[in-house]
Amino acid sequence: MSGHSKWATTKHRKAAQDAKRSALFSKLARIITVAAKEGGDSNPDNNATLAAAIAKAKSYSLPKDKIQSAIDKAFGAGADAANFANVVYEGYGPAGVAFYVEALTDNRNRTAADVRAAFSKAGGNLGATGSVAFQFERKGQIALEGGGLPDEDDLLLMVAEAGGEDIEMGDEEALVYTAPADLMQVCRGLEAQSLPVKGAELVMEPVNSTSVLPENAKKVLRLVDRLEELDDIQNVYHTMEFTEEIAAVLG
Repeated sequence: MSGHSKWATTKHRKAAQDAKRSALFSKLARIITVAAKEGGDSNPDNNATLAAAIAKAKSYSLPKDKIQSAIDKAFGAGADAANFANVVYEGYGPAGVAFYVEALTDNRNRTAADVRAAFSKAGGNLGATGSVAFQFERKGQIALEGGGLPDEDDLLLMVAEAGGEDIEMGDEEALVYTAPADLMQVCRGLEAQSLPVKGAELVMEPVNSTSVLPENAKKVLRLVDRLEELDDIQNVYHTMEFTEEIAAVLG
């Protein structure tokens, strides 16, 4: 089983994103448009990347009409998805915490400058491609509504039957982890067992966590906030271990 620090990190990330819902909706719509455009198909049944993008958007309550509008934009006269590129930035923040940052940008120079400034202000630094990627692994992550779930042992059996790899029980929801290519298959398998699937997405999980003091944790999370405030940044992942002591200090 995964440690509670993973759940706490995920919970904090979702809470921060929810607090910036308007900007988040714009980012989610952009992901959907690009996924539809690059996959060449507006049907999520035939486009796994689009299916994952829609599942993630639904987990943050992006309205159905905005999801459809984002898909339509990929194939309509005003489509501009081809102008965007996926870019990854890697580096180290306060207390030696590794950062893996995913962006979707139509201007690499602007985004690189913004990201570099955020790291510099936090006392960190950007690294070369591959400098921290080895400290993370790609996983599929499925969120289940917490109310009325089976106990952990029974849920683990149901997840295994659907093809999932691991579970993480939280206070408000449970997280199911899968191999990246199995994300949507496992998602459908869980739904077939009447489990309350809330959303699904591809994430980067740290292979090992970095222990930091509470005062440094605040600096790390300030860098996370600065990065997530940038329009071009889609996801921010880091290796900081989110302990109960840190959670208590942060309130």
